[in-house]
Amino acid sequence: MEATCWDGANPEGMESDIIEIGICLLDLKSGEISDNKGVLVKPERSTIGTFCTELTTITPEMVAQDGISFIEACTLLKKQYLSQSYPWASFGAYDMKQFQRQCSATDVGYPFSPSHINVKTLFALKKKLDHEHGMAGALELLDLPLEGTHHRGVDDAKNIAKILNWILNN
Repeated sequence: MEATCWDGANPEGMESDIIEIGICLLDLKSGEISDNKGVLVKPERSTIGTFCTELTTITPEMVAQDGISFIEACTLLKKQYLSQSYPWASFGAYDMKQFQRQCSATDVGYPFSPSHINVKTLFALKKKLDHEHGMAGALELLDLPLEGTHHRGVDDAKNIAKILNWILNN
């Protein structure tokens, strides 16, 4: 997922809000990655500034035009993807913590099962690395191309699924 962000401390009165949820399904048997999409989410406690747009390519206009509310996004995850019935994965713990913080702050039910897979830590353990690498670095170590735009939820989800697939099959 991507969230509103700033170069330095949050501006006064603003909290990070999820602005994109990257989704893809990984078939554990075949390794096929499907249903890759991004869900844009309208921020409710902050605005998308220049730094955030430069990092993610997500503009205020994009979320105003195509975004849905956070509660609608969580409902979509639960109903369309049965997110409370399956494990979910992200690269590091930030995404999980951001969802927990935002759900708590906005009184929205947490949309995922308690089974979270931290692909960043698993990758470091599997490769016997002395420290964790970022997603782009992990792809480079695997000689896999980074597809799409780094820091776009839709593209990061697919790249993370490729790394998870490698972990599970090697």
